Amino acid sequence: MIELDGSEGEGGGQTVRTALSLSVLTGQPFHIVDIRAGRPDPGLKPQHLAGVRLMQKLCSARVEGDAVASRELTFAPGKFTGGSHEYDVGTAGSLTLLMQSALPALVASPAETELYLKGGTDVRWSPPVDHYQMVLFPLLRRMGANLEMTVERRGYHPKGGGAVRLKVIGAQLSPLRLEERGELVQVIARACAQNLPKEVADRIIASARRELPDLVAEKVVTTGLSPGAGLTLAAEYRETILGWSALGEKGVPAEKVGHEAASCLRKAMDLGGTLDSRTADQLITFMALAKGDSSFTVGKISGHMTSQMHLLTQFLPVRFAVGRTSPHRIDVINRT
Repeated sequence: MIELDGSEGEGGGQTVRTALSLSVLTGQPFHIVDIRAGRPDPGLKPQHLAGVRLMQKLCSARVEGDAVASRELTFAPGKFTGGSHEYDVGTAGSLTLLMQSALPALVASPAETELYLKGGTDVRWSPPVDHYQMVLFPLLRRMGANLEMTVERRGYHPKGGGAVRLKVIGAQLSPLRLEERGELVQVIARACAQNLPKEVADRIIASARRELPDLVAEKVVTTGLSPGAGLTLAAEYRETILGWSALGEKGVPAEKVGHEAASCLRKAMDLGGTLDSRTADQLITFMALAKGDSSFTVGKISGHMTSQMHLLTQFLPVRFAVGRTSPHRIDVINRT
C-alpha cells in the first residue's frame, strides 16, 4: 500500500487524479490523507469524486472514503480491461479533469476503451476540451498514443450539458525529446460562443489578433443549456506546440477574453520553453510512463509540476533532473 500525503506540494486535487491512473496501471493500491489540504475547502469535491467513481468502474476497484468532503481515500485497483463506458459528472463538472484521472491508464494499458462523458467542456480552473484537441493530444500522438476525442455538445457553468466521446487504443508509449522548438509554423485560434451572438466570437478573435496579428482563427457557435464563451490558442512550431486559453464569464467583455489568452500565450512563447507550463504539468506523467528517457524545457515550473514529479516517483521507477535557470530543462529518466 502506497501512503500519500495530500498536503504535500501544491496540495490540490491533481494528486488524487494522477494517483488513480498510476494505481490502475501498476496494480498498486494507495491510501491518501489530507486530501486537498492546500485549498480553502479541503477534502474531495464532487469533481474529484467523479474521477474516483469512474476509475472504480473501469477496474472494479475496492474503495474506502469515497464521499464528498472526505479527506482520506483508499483505492485498491482490480483488473483494467477497457471496453465501452458512460459517465455523467452532473451539472458542469469538468470533463477534462475527469479525463486526467483516466487518460494515463487508458493510453498506456494494452486495452481498447471508449468513454462517453457528460458534464462541463469549458469551465473554470480546468483546461477546455479544445486544449486537449489542439495541444495535448497531438503531442501524445507523437509518443505513439492512439486516441481521438469528439465534442458532441458544449457544456458551460452552471448547467453543463456537454458531451464528449473519447476513444483510446492503449499501447507502450515512446519517449519524447523536445530539445528545440524549431521555427514557428502558425498560431491557430478556436473561439467558442454558446447562446450568444456570433459577434462575441468575432470580438474575441479581433482582440487576440492585436497581440498575435497572424493567427489563423476558427469560430464555434453553438446552443446549449448555459451560455458561455472562450478562446483556445495553439502556437505550432516544427518540433512542438505551446498553448493557452481563457474563459468568458458573465460581465467580462469579449475583448478581455481574447487579450488574456493571447498575452499569456505570448508570454509563454517569450519565455523560450518547448512546452507551456500548463501542458508540461499534464504531459510529464505520460513521459514517466514511456519506455525510455524524455526531456523538455519550460519557462516556469509550477507547483502542479513539482507535485507531479514527487508523486510519480512513488509509483514508478523514474527520476527527474531539473535545470535551475529559465527555461528550465527537465529530464525524465526512466530507471527500468
